[in-house]
Amino acid sequence: MPKIFTLKRLLTGLCLITLHSALAWAQSTAEIAQQIAPTGVLRAVINLGNPILARKEASSPEPAGVSVDLSHELAEALKLPLRLMPVISAAQSVQAVTHGQADIGFFAIDPVRGQGIAFTPPYILIEGSYLVRKEAPLTDNSQVDQTGQRVVVGQGSAYDLFLTRELKNAELVRAPTSPQVVPFFLSGPYDVAAGVKQQLESDMQKYDHLRLLPGRFMVIEQAMGQPSGASPAARKFLADFVARMKSERFVQQSLLRHRIEGASIAP
Repeated sequence: MPKIFTLKRLLTGLCLITLHSALAWAQSTAEIAQQIAPTGVLRAVINLGNPILARKEASSPEPAGVSVDLSHELAEALKLPLRLMPVISAAQSVQAVTHGQADIGFFAIDPVRGQGIAFTPPYILIEGSYLVRKEAPLTDNSQVDQTGQRVVVGQGSAYDLFLTRELKNAELVRAPTSPQVVPFFLSGPYDVAAGVKQQLESDMQKYDHLRLLPGRFMVIEQAMGQPSGASPAARKFLADFVARMKSERFVQQSLLRHRIEGASIAP
């Protein structure tokens, strides 16, 4: 009898420990969810201006892409309903998160944006490229930054922020959004278009007499972000979430599922 009684007590104790652990985990998740999404709904701003991250599908009213997949996965981890907020430019995404209109967004890491946004480590890397007319004399990226050259870039994009710092001689001309860069470039006496390599390659199929300069002028680290005032616990949770999505190959599988080429998983 003493042995049976001891075994029962042991099993009861283990059950209580398991129950307490489950309750503590649920409480912890609820607290983090409240810190990340204080409205009780996870508001995720989705930038349709970057086709590597998201795009509109003709078969569905909802956008699709790796940023959408990550938003759904995060909402599930937080046990929250999800509200997607599609926008057409990076600048709109930055504004939404910086001003607290959205809880999370998907951004190219940049120190200027970092004033209002807390970034996670990157989850994918994207190349930035230059596009010119076929008859243009330019053959190398190093030739772009010359006096008299006019470079078209999407206003507020990562390329805009980067080239604003890096170009010393060429003039930047800003198109309203990144998807409008090539049409804007072709509409005037401009020399170079700058943007996401995949977007430029797609535009080359629509317009004649265009070519990409070889190589890349920058590598963009794409990360998730939340308002800079987010608590340390909320920041850690989102950073750990991104690390898990990479280690479990969720990001890689999402890119494959959406047939995205040219983007690599960030180390």
